[in-house]
Amino acid sequence: MGTVNEHWKDGVGVEKQRWNSLRLRGLRQRWIFNSIVPILAMLVLIVALFSAGVSNYYYGSMQKGLESRAQALANSFNEYFMDNGFSSYYQKAVQSAESFEDKNRIELQFIGTGGQIQVSTSGLTAGTSPRTGDIAAALQNQKMEPYQGRDLETGETIMAVSCPLMANGRVVGIVRLVTSLRAVNRQVLIAVLAIFLIALLCMALVVISNLLFINNVVEPVAVVTDAAKRITAGSYGFLLENKYTDELGELVNNINNMSLKISQNEKMKRDFISSVSHELRTPLTAINGWGETILEDIVEDTSDPEQLRRGLRIIVNESRRLSNMVEELLEFSKMEDGRFTLQIEEVDLQAELEDAIFTYQELFRQEGITLEYSPGDGDLPLIPGDPERLKQVFCNVLDNASKHGGAGKRITASIAQEGGKQVVQVRDYGPGIPETELPFIKQKFYKGTSKARGSGIGLAVCDEIINLHNGTFSIGNAEGGGAVVTIRLPVRT
Repeated sequence: MGTVNEHWKDGVGVEKQRWNSLRLRGLRQRWIFNSIVPILAMLVLIVALFSAGVSNYYYGSMQKGLESRAQALANSFNEYFMDNGFSSYYQKAVQSAESFEDKNRIELQFIGTGGQIQVSTSGLTAGTSPRTGDIAAALQNQKMEPYQGRDLETGETIMAVSCPLMANGRVVGIVRLVTSLRAVNRQVLIAVLAIFLIALLCMALVVISNLLFINNVVEPVAVVTDAAKRITAGSYGFLLENKYTDELGELVNNINNMSLKISQNEKMKRDFISSVSHELRTPLTAINGWGETILEDIVEDTSDPEQLRRGLRIIVNESRRLSNMVEELLEFSKMEDGRFTLQIEEVDLQAELEDAIFTYQELFRQEGITLEYSPGDGDLPLIPGDPERLKQVFCNVLDNASKHGGAGKRITASIAQEGGKQVVQVRDYGPGIPETELPFIKQKFYKGTSKARGSGIGLAVCDEIINLHNGTFSIGNAEGGGAVVTIRLPVRT
């Protein structure tokens, strides 16, 4: 059986690791898609725009150079040689072809109206017809026309400019400059490859930095997610090792604090259930026991009046304690779901405190506890408040003082006006509250190390009531021993 369980656990562990791997892969893919794809698109656009710009620059500069030279030659011929007949034109064309300086890079051609080359710096092309669109366009439009493409004879990529030669207002020939684009294409390709390599390097740096960032962010987030799942599954109090100093460190601290608080709340809830179960069982046992005893005595007609009164007194006291506990639980329920409301009216706070003291004075005397009361100087003004809720607070505080500080056999209560607030203080002379428990004493279900009876929600209810009155409810240790509760309520809100 143990082997089966071990195999099952191993299978669960492997499945969990596989799920984490898939989850990380999915996060990486989404991260890369959302961060790298836009950068990649931007780099592609930059490379495309740069390539187009470089091409336009090189080809445009070359075309302008050819056009200016062709226009200069055409102007020279139009001005000096076209009016002297064909022989003068042809002789000058031959001289120009022979003396052309850039014949190694540029071919100079003189073309007739039929489209055939009459004179050329390259004797191999004389008599041929280039048949490119620039020649026909220049003859038809009587203006300079460029051409960029393939030479129909050689298949080489060329750039050509054709400028018409005019005589008596009509086109009688074409001066044409032709150059190979091989060197320019090589320069453009080198420039495009350079920007492409730079873009590729940038992309590689972006990918590497993103992968490093993913490893430093996504994987820790996955670890935090696993921890949150463990806490959700019931591993309250589980803490993550915080190795981070940035926002992730803050997140880990928040997760750890949440885990600790949930653990504390779970502990308080268990303690509360245990305490309430005990608190309910004890009076119910007493009520059942004394009820059966009284019933048996009455049936057998052997009842002792003194014992009957004692049993009934115990039944009444325990029933009252059960009622108080149920009231506390109902108040807590209202406080939790937002139904805890006040009925505000003008209240004589001193009168409400004195009623609570009168209620408890005799009970305390029976337990051997002296309750001393110090009223304020003169009549205190009325304040806005809920009289029933305020009396509930006073009764709860007095009862709490007797349970936790009754060993001192003395409780003091006082009321006074301090500035714009009326201050009520209740002090016991018992052992006081441990300093480590003071920050939690008003929390729901918290009982600390006290062994006294109670549900642990009475002080939380009191704190809520006073807060709804815009007052303050504080608990601390008094000088000379014992605990002191201080309630401050504004005269006017």
